[in-house]
Amino acid sequence: MTRKPKRKPPPPPSPEPYPDHPSPSPAQCLAVRDALLAFHGFPDEFAPFRRLRRRRLGLDSSPEEDTDGAPSPPPTVLDGLITTLLSQNTTDAISRRAFASLKSAFPTWDQVVDEKEGKRLEDAIRCGGLAATKAARIRAMLRGVRERRGKICLEYLRDLSVDEVKTELSRFKGIGPKTVACVLMFYLQKDDFPVDTHVLRITKAIGWVPATVSREKAYFHLNSKIPDDLKFDLNCLFVTHGKLCQSCAKKLGGQKTTGSNSVCPLASYCCTEEKMKQ
Repeated sequence: MTRKPKRKPPPPPSPEPYPDHPSPSPAQCLAVRDALLAFHGFPDEFAPFRRLRRRRLGLDSSPEEDTDGAPSPPPTVLDGLITTLLSQNTTDAISRRAFASLKSAFPTWDQVVDEKEGKRLEDAIRCGGLAATKAARIRAMLRGVRERRGKICLEYLRDLSVDEVKTELSRFKGIGPKTVACVLMFYLQKDDFPVDTHVLRITKAIGWVPATVSREKAYFHLNSKIPDDLKFDLNCLFVTHGKLCQSCAKKLGGQKTTGSNSVCPLASYCCTEEKMKQ
């Protein structure tokens, strides 16, 4: 009796959810980056992170001092992760206040884990909102790191690949794709492209993703299309533009930007409502 040949396993699913959606091309990415950069300049709030990236790549030999008044990036990966967790569902300014309050109340991360009920941690971060949920997730994550690594430190992530970092961080409850992507881009200086509300809204408006796309699928599509060397600048500029431009918020081109007499620099890229539904 002859044996039937074994079937080959099906190929793994492609991380690109829209292989037939051509945008954005590298040329489109560069043109949009340049248009936003010419209009806004590079945003001060992200400038320290950009300098850090450029220094790591050997592209910036300027003095270490930051002169634009923006807060310096947290000194450790763990500080950056906690800062990002605290920023969920609130503004950056409020999350920084919550982080400062946390560090004042707990000089070491072990003290956060060793507190019996976590009420002091909740009180320390209450100004950032969702204190009970965030406190529970922070304590669980810190406890998990200590159990697995023997100490509460995430500096080892600097030596891992993007996929390895995603695997390490995604094991913790409350640390989703957006949080991981922010840690990768801002605190590990790796090439990734987080998708927040502003990024999703604008990329829909300019036709880079389908109008009905989910945030998760937008993340995979944009990361597969945008060149690595443009991801950081584009992301920061999209976030800044999304905060300032009402026309992009409404998915329409040609309207004036908030507080300005200038036409939105993305007006010529924006799709009509009819085109977006195609």
